[in-house]
Amino acid sequence: MQFTKMHGAGNDYVYVDGFKHPIPRDPAAAARLVADRHCGIGGDGLILILPSEIADARMRMFNADGSESEMCGNGLRCVGKYVYDHGICRRPQLHIETGAGVLQLELSCDTHDRVSHVTVDMGPPILVAERIPTTLPGHPVIAQPLEVGGQRFEVTCVSMGNPHCVIFVPEITDELVWQIGPQIEHHAVFPQRVNVEFVQVLSRHEVRQRTWERGSGETQACGTGASAVCVAGVLTGRTDAHILNHLLGGDLELTWPGPDHSVMMKGPATEVFHGQWTDSPIELVAATRQTAPR
Repeated sequence: MQFTKMHGAGNDYVYVDGFKHPIPRDPAAAARLVADRHCGIGGDGLILILPSEIADARMRMFNADGSESEMCGNGLRCVGKYVYDHGICRRPQLHIETGAGVLQLELSCDTHDRVSHVTVDMGPPILVAERIPTTLPGHPVIAQPLEVGGQRFEVTCVSMGNPHCVIFVPEITDELVWQIGPQIEHHAVFPQRVNVEFVQVLSRHEVRQRTWERGSGETQACGTGASAVCVAGVLTGRTDAHILNHLLGGDLELTWPGPDHSVMMKGPATEVFHGQWTDSPIELVAATRQTAPR
């Protein structure tokens, strides 16, 4: 299997180009193999870059545990870079089909005409509880109490095509991320599990974030999570519409003017290396526009 390793602010995935190469017949099983950081390539999961009937390309994303997710903002930026740099579509504006719909990308290139940063129109946030989904009360779900591990947290819930639970804390600790994070991911009030963001507000324009990601554990960055944090900051009155978000793997710029507006996210996209997976058998098939239902 031919692959490319890429990351967006440290959120790293193994990418397979379905325009040029066969893709795994069972991408969930392949994700579990290649994402292993000791016995595989290493990454937060597997992303397939596929032909689309309605956009310039289509992205399918699988977490490290094999579960398929609707969207990944950092992964999407890398898809945009790959599509442009590898000649699939050489336009500064791209439309990429995802499980959360078709999203628009604006590409910024370096002096060698290679993409360095990508701005993504993440679309308007989903704030209706049953569509996030969560059974917590509130329309929207803002600063609702949630008891986990003998502690009480105030949580704000947002979907950016995938579900997020945002918690503002005075200080982000390993205990919060590694112990409380997985308990919230699997909490009964989140029927499809949830991504968990722990956020420290540095000023009205600047925050620090760590994420426990559904199906992958802690990741170096989470683009949809950073978008949810921007929304939650505005909803709770903690931050302004434009923020700089410091994640473990790098910085992202986010803007959300308010209800009915899209969240705009700008950040880096980096190609690391190419390779060929030969260690364990992965059955491959040719990609088509009907590879999987939307």
